[in-house]
Amino acid sequence: MKSISSSWMRAIDRNCADLGLLPLQLMENAGAGVSRCVKEKLETGTVLFVAGRGNNGGDAFVAARQLAGFSAYRVRVILLGKAAEIGTEEAARNHSLLKFSRVEVLEIRDSRQLETCGWFSEADLLVDAVFGTGINGKVRDPESTAIDLINEAGKAGKTVVSVDIPSGLDPDGECFEKSVRADLTVSFHRMKNGLLGEGVKEYTGTVRVVGIGVCADAESYVGPGNLQMLRRRKAGGHKGDSGKILVIGGGPYSGAPALAALAALRTGADLVTVAVPGPVAETVAAYSPNLIVRKLSSSVLCPEDLPLLTDLLNTNDVVVLGPGLGRAPKTLEAVRKVLPFCRKAVLDADALSALSSPLFETLAGNCELIITPHAGEFSRLRGRETPADPEPRKKAVREFSEETGVITLLKGAVDIISDGKHTLLNRTGNAGMTVGGTGDVLSGVAGTLFALNPPFIAAACAAYINGAAGDLAFETFGNGLLATDVLEKIPEMIKEVERG
Repeated sequence: MKSISSSWMRAIDRNCADLGLLPLQLMENAGAGVSRCVKEKLETGTVLFVAGRGNNGGDAFVAARQLAGFSAYRVRVILLGKAAEIGTEEAARNHSLLKFSRVEVLEIRDSRQLETCGWFSEADLLVDAVFGTGINGKVRDPESTAIDLINEAGKAGKTVVSVDIPSGLDPDGECFEKSVRADLTVSFHRMKNGLLGEGVKEYTGTVRVVGIGVCADAESYVGPGNLQMLRRRKAGGHKGDSGKILVIGGGPYSGAPALAALAALRTGADLVTVAVPGPVAETVAAYSPNLIVRKLSSSVLCPEDLPLLTDLLNTNDVVVLGPGLGRAPKTLEAVRKVLPFCRKAVLDADALSALSSPLFETLAGNCELIITPHAGEFSRLRGRETPADPEPRKKAVREFSEETGVITLLKGAVDIISDGKHTLLNRTGNAGMTVGGTGDVLSGVAGTLFALNPPFIAAACAAYINGAAGDLAFETFGNGLLATDVLEKIPEMIKEVERG
């Protein structure tokens, strides 16, 4: 991952906290990195930090405190707002330490104070910590005036250092209104996507990426931070806005499509339709009155069902295809005929047997596809054994996704999720989840998340949610847990992560 989006960086920060690396520690490391870079730029003189009320400002408070420990520097901090308005506990704590650290602090209530304080012209070096990656919407005063004054100081020959990203610049490379023009940008952990755009060098100056001690697992394993990347249900939304899911399955088995459909509902889908063969339709409907059940024409899925299914595909966001289907030749033929009509699909269980290289080529660019094989199914798809050792196993999943263009979620003690470019691991789950039906629950979770989110993050978060719900169920039922216990724990698990 050469560069990173702002949302991925926030996810990594949250994952670090979940692992036990406190945000306060990351802030201390970030501030220390800024302080070192300032010292390299200026041997002695007056340094002015212009800080916002978020964590970017918190990084600046740390840097100011550390720099003030050296007698060669006079250190000043302008806080854009009141100390009581500082937005995070970590930033507030570091601000409170400045009064003990030989640092002059000025709280700015309006733009006129900025223009008349004289600190900008008196500084030899200015540190921009107004927004960082936290910018949202139009730049308003006093932040707008602060950016202008920093840039005026830069034009007058002062050195300008930006913290993480020049304030105002969009961290993900989108359009922006105005930005600080820095001589040096000190970015944390990884290069941000917005620092690589065409024409942004005039704003970033030289970019230096500084390590802040991020735990490797916070980036390589799915965690609560990744779930915060998911789109949320809108308060003013309408029926269907949070996803309409079609589950196609059943025939030999009736429980599998019902479990997938109920898991989709428990994950937050608005409407779930289950298309199953006639003989099992009443059984599936009996699982819950919340399911919309449509009967297929035969005792198994067959090509004659294509007209009904294409109508259903047009009115649903995602199809979950495979739970309980069986592998009758005409069923696999029907799967191959249905897939080209899908915009988004999650394939599990028996439907995976219909896949082939020519079909992957047909679907490329037309259907976004998540597949959820276990090791045996993955071996059949690849035509060779799935490696048992972790690194070769990861490589096999990544290469398969790269070759086929699908998102692969290889189920196991440690799940592996890859889109061919990026790979994530998931370690939630337990031995009790070898019980039948938990894979069907996973496919339903993935279907709902996929309705509103990119396929890679949907698949990764589905693996985490399914496993974590299983862990909650295991606390009550141990190895006697059932797939229905897992799906009932999904809302509790999601609420627990959101409470954070």
